[in-house]
Amino acid sequence: MSEPGQRKHFSMIRYFHLADLFTMANGFCGVTALFEAMKYLASQDRRHLYLAALLIPVALVFDILDGRIARWRHNASPMGRELDSLADVISFGVAPAGIAFAAGLDSIFDQILLIYFAGCGLSRLARYNVTAEDLSAQTGKVTYFEGTPIPTSVVPLGLLMLAFYRGNLYPVRLFGVELHLVALFFFLSGCLMISKTLRIPKP
Repeated sequence: MSEPGQRKHFSMIRYFHLADLFTMANGFCGVTALFEAMKYLASQDRRHLYLAALLIPVALVFDILDGRIARWRHNASPMGRELDSLADVISFGVAPAGIAFAAGLDSIFDQILLIYFAGCGLSRLARYNVTAEDLSAQTGKVTYFEGTPIPTSVVPLGLLMLAFYRGNLYPVRLFGVELHLVALFFFLSGCLMISKTLRIPKP
């Protein structure tokens, strides 16, 4: 006879759907990207950082597929939505910030901007989860995003990697402390994510 803890464990497994596996693959890409960024810091082998950056668009593919599969199979659930948000925080918030730090955006001002960026992504997802029910009240589904979705962080990350490839992160001195202008792309991305006036149609 199974123990109560075991029954609860197996019950939780039954709550996972096919779409959730793609969501978890999204999160796994983000975690692996962080590992690759740390490997770059340890070895200075640029291939690790390029692989880390490449894993973020791969995570985006999984993120797109999980939503489409959930709609196709008609098994979207609150648990799936929460799982999706947690995976997105890792892959499109924490991982890009970690990659940017490893690439050289490591001054105190750079770090403040990267922390702001990650915090905006976290806030953006929390706000979406809270307001999704209200936004879908009339049509039965969310028809637009308030602020840019967090996966748009692939844009500042791509610009960062282009600058990294060219060997120039555009450093400047501000109050005697170095700031890399590339970090401003992450700051702008964060601002757009938490904007309440910017509305983007949801496909």
